[in-house]
Amino acid sequence: MARLLVLRAAPYRHSSHLCAATLLVLSPSQHRRFASFPSSAASAARRILPSPLRVPIRALESSPGPTKEEQEPSPAAGEAQEPPQAAASAFEVEELGWGTQLAVKLRMLVAPPWQRVRKGSVLNMKLRGEISDQLKTRFSSVLSLPQICENFVKAAYDPRISGIYLHIEPLRCGWAKVDEIRRHIVDFKKSGKFVVGYMPVCGEKEYYLACACGELYAPPSAYVALFGLTVQQTFLRGVLEKVGVEPEIQRIGKYKSAGDQLARKSMSNEVREMLATLLDNIYGNWLDTISSTHGVYKVARLKEEGWITDLLYDDEVMAMLKERVGQKDKKSLHMVDYSKYSRVSKRTLGLQGGGEQIAIIRASGSITRTRSPLSAPSSGIIAEQLIEKIRTVRESEKYKAVILRIDSPGGDALASDLMWREIRLLANSKPVVASMSDVAASGGYYMAMAAPVIVAEKLTLTGSIGVVTGKFCLQKLYERIDFNKEILSKGRYAELNAADQRPLRPDEAELFEKSAQNAYALFRDKAAMSRSMSVDQMETVAQGRVWSGQDAFSRGLVDSVGGLSQALAIAKQKANIPKDKKIQLVEVSKPSPTLPEILSGIGGSLLGVDRAVKGVLQDVSSLSGVQARMDGILFENLGDMSGENQLFLLIKDILKYFD
Repeated sequence: MARLLVLRAAPYRHSSHLCAATLLVLSPSQHRRFASFPSSAASAARRILPSPLRVPIRALESSPGPTKEEQEPSPAAGEAQEPPQAAASAFEVEELGWGTQLAVKLRMLVAPPWQRVRKGSVLNMKLRGEISDQLKTRFSSVLSLPQICENFVKAAYDPRISGIYLHIEPLRCGWAKVDEIRRHIVDFKKSGKFVVGYMPVCGEKEYYLACACGELYAPPSAYVALFGLTVQQTFLRGVLEKVGVEPEIQRIGKYKSAGDQLARKSMSNEVREMLATLLDNIYGNWLDTISSTHGVYKVARLKEEGWITDLLYDDEVMAMLKERVGQKDKKSLHMVDYSKYSRVSKRTLGLQGGGEQIAIIRASGSITRTRSPLSAPSSGIIAEQLIEKIRTVRESEKYKAVILRIDSPGGDALASDLMWREIRLLANSKPVVASMSDVAASGGYYMAMAAPVIVAEKLTLTGSIGVVTGKFCLQKLYERIDFNKEILSKGRYAELNAADQRPLRPDEAELFEKSAQNAYALFRDKAAMSRSMSVDQMETVAQGRVWSGQDAFSRGLVDSVGGLSQALAIAKQKANIPKDKKIQLVEVSKPSPTLPEILSGIGGSLLGVDRAVKGVLQDVSSLSGVQARMDGILFENLGDMSGENQLFLLIKDILKYFD
């Protein structure tokens, strides 16, 4: 059966719902129409692969992203070019010296209970749902990308771990994070240990990740939906008109789609062009890796055509692994789960690194200047807090370089500019490399462009150099509910942001637009200066357009294509640290458990709509200032959107009330 996926305005449940859209996996009948979509991924598929290929699962390996040695940026990148950047070293499992091995054995003997692992154990990681780019505490229900990747590295060296058993279920993250995990699966196999995948629900993203495993199994009753991808955008302008709400939105940049869901009733041609190009990038990359253009909906075909190793139930796979690791007793397979293994120290395994330190500063979520009363603890990028971290790192002499890890669709333009300034000051004192995760667009790109070197994954969503601002006119709504509002003011424009009971006057509307235009010009001009382009050159790639990391690289918006390891290699080169010398990668802010995390889920179970309403309220309140925000092209399973469904039911009830 077909499966519906959703493009959200950000990879965070609490963030923007302003421009929600959906990514829909087509049914077989709809798939025929998909082939006629202008500039569609289907046409790209026909160009890339004229006939279907059957590729054994073991033959599928991820290819490294290009560096400047392999591909020169277009002339739009400006005359001043950075020298070729260091490529990330190929992952190799190094044999530890006898002294280190002895120290590791001693540490394992005296390790606390929560770090002890039975010899011959299998690391069992269940990858599903949201994956955050931040470190998480053990109380958090959200998976952490850095902890997932670290577990792969630790398991490769850990003599107690025989192999990895991955449960892969529907994922709610972008393709950049999937590429990062996939790269670590491929690297782990170089250790000689097995990595076995199990996939009860098979969509495009899940298979893209799972096919990197050495072996892949699925139950005979697995849900399979490999039909293709399409973009569907939704609009609320008509709904708002029915309840008497008139959005007054100023968006600068013809591709800037933030606010469209409120301001428009249909997709603009420019946004259609942009989304079609992104869809081509995603689908083309999937085809390059998977090498098939045929839709698959029968799980038996996966086995017949070599897509998976075999059809087995979970207990059968574990029985097979138990025999493989030589476990003779009648007990269940000895496994250690993701949560417990995340607590195993790298020092216990002799992986603590060398003396030189490189700091990593993580910035994830929507951008605000100060914490809002509606903000959840530890959510989003709070500019004043991040600036404190940046200044601390700048003033410290122990850090030889800094990696700024960004996973943000943007937010408050002023906050973005304040962080841009601090990052520039940091870059004047030590090497700074920006590393992009799923999304670093609009305000997220504003931050990244302050770094002298930017690294993005090939399917990172970036750019979106544009701004949006807006307010609501509630005159008709107030009239319907017999609500009155009067304002006394002094000054010609005093009521610009306060008066929601009437539309803007012509002179107010002119000032409103000029404010947004000025913010856009500042953003664009700073982007041009940061990327060594002329303003005219930057204008051709700005206008609010979202680019994939690969396309951004070819247009000079980023310097290299790769993941965190690529950014680390460049940071070492810039800091004059020998390529093969070990370093310590220091997380500047480690998570601490909060009461909401410990009690997570209680509020949601009492009121399913609370998170959706809070997200909308945050977005509405943020419109009082200029926003450097983009629509996120990220995927979520519709089945997990109970809060949003209830929110739309709430809107439906309101409409019935006014009928």
